[in-house]
Order: sequence, then C-alpha cells, then structure tokens
Amino acid sequence: MEISSFLLPKDKVAYITSSFSMREAMDQLEQHHYTAIPIVDEEGKYVGTLSEGDLLWKLKNTPDLTFGNMEKVPVSEIQKHVHNESVLINAQMEDMLTLAADQNFVPVIEKGGIFLGIIRRKDIIEYYTRNITD
Repeated sequence: MEISSFLLPKDKVAYITSSFSMREAMDQLEQHHYTAIPIVDEEGKYVGTLSEGDLLWKLKNTPDLTFGNMEKVPVSEIQKHVHNESVLINAQMEDMLTLAADQNFVPVIEKGGIFLGIIRRKDIIEYYTRNITD
C-alpha cells in the first residue's frame, strides 16, 4: 500500500504560513480544534509545526507580551518544541508508520520540501482496526 492513500491533501488541511502572527496562529488552532498545526513558508515548503505549548511558552517567557499585543509577534520568532518530521510522498509505509507512532500527524512533502498535506495517526489506526483479521 502507498502512503498516498492516507494523505489528507493540503487543500483540506488547516495550516499557517511562517508570516502569520502569534494571534493569527492561535485563532487557527482554536477554529480547527487543533493542538498543533503545520507551518508552510512563502514558497509552499513545510518548515515545521507550531503547538499550543509553543504559544504558551512564548507568552510565559516574554515580558510585556499579552493577548492584546500578540499580533506583533510573527510565528517565525516563536521557538518550536515539537518537531513533526515529514515524509516524502513516495516513502515506504514503514517510514511513515515509524513517524506516526510518535506524532499525531505526519506532514507529507514532495521532492524539494513542498507541502502536500498530512497523514493523521487517527486515520492509520482506523484503517488497521477495520482491516485486522485473526
């Protein structure tokens, strides 16, 4: 089986760009009920994942930062504590499954790092649950 069969394509995935503000990122997390969200640069390349914890740590460790002025802080200035490693679209299932064991989602890229979408651990578990036979 190819990993592309598990792909939730970019046009169906909420993601942010590295130019988003901290406030915009928080709004996206809230709107989509995510605890982490992929970050894509201006060229469409996957550059990392921003988590709720990253936002909380930034707020805690930045004097004078409040909910009222978070729009002044770009996502690119927030230290990321979660590293969701990506996988190439033509990778082997074993590679993707290894990553999915430790990540809620696996970002999928094509050659050159272009973000194609994600594979959710939930979808993998549901697939194997439906298809396990004794």
